[in-house]
Amino acid sequence: MDRQKLSSVPQTIPSGTALVIGGSGGIGQGICQALARNGFNVALTYRNNKQAAETTVSMVEQLGFQSSAFQVNLSERAHVEELFIAVQERFGSIHSVIFAAGADITMTYVANIDPDEWQATLDGELTGFFNVIKAALPMMRKSGGGSILAVTSAGIHRHPPLDILSVVPKAGIEALIRGIAREEGRFNIRANSIAPGVIDGGLFDRLKTQITPQFIEAMKKNTALRRFGSIREVSDVVAFLASPAAAYVTGQHLRVDGGYSV
Repeated sequence: MDRQKLSSVPQTIPSGTALVIGGSGGIGQGICQALARNGFNVALTYRNNKQAAETTVSMVEQLGFQSSAFQVNLSERAHVEELFIAVQERFGSIHSVIFAAGADITMTYVANIDPDEWQATLDGELTGFFNVIKAALPMMRKSGGGSILAVTSAGIHRHPPLDILSVVPKAGIEALIRGIAREEGRFNIRANSIAPGVIDGGLFDRLKTQITPQFIEAMKKNTALRRFGSIREVSDVVAFLASPAAAYVTGQHLRVDGGYSV
């Protein structure tokens, strides 16, 4: 596709690719599509669901851009390092890293958390994000900069009962994002995050089987807009923050939650 014909795409698209960690999931898949609509080639990762990853690759390619899927275990630093090398060999460089991975958690109260699930969740998300930035930062410094963005949770601002296993690792990721923004700006590396509220599709479709319809309705009533969000509403915000249009935006945390945290 001739990028000059895409009038809605900024003409300063960096060379290389955007890497979406967790791009095979519901929100991750939407992010991959939004990035392609904004003129990016897209590399994406998956843990087990190869079919979903291949579907996402096809979606990006149908929009006229290159895409590849890579299997990775985020809790294994060597696997993550190999991922970045493979993506760089395929696309030349990585200009944006979007972390949209999330664990399929048990909805439960703090007092009932299983210690093994606690550790596995931290390993997969918080340590996983640490492993990602350890691999990304040296490459971005060498190539002249880049953008790192994390998809976290509105539950950081207003505690959602039963969702603590999702919120805790994302709070740690938020702290790392702020540190990256402050420390890496001198290398032209930006770091931002978005905090979605309840989003129809993806992980929520699985989690809502663990809670009652009454609980779901209460969640809607606790949101200012009285509805849940859509994947498109989240992914378009991610694409903006990764784009050259947000070149002077760093260290920011944007709540995309329909007013849940108000």
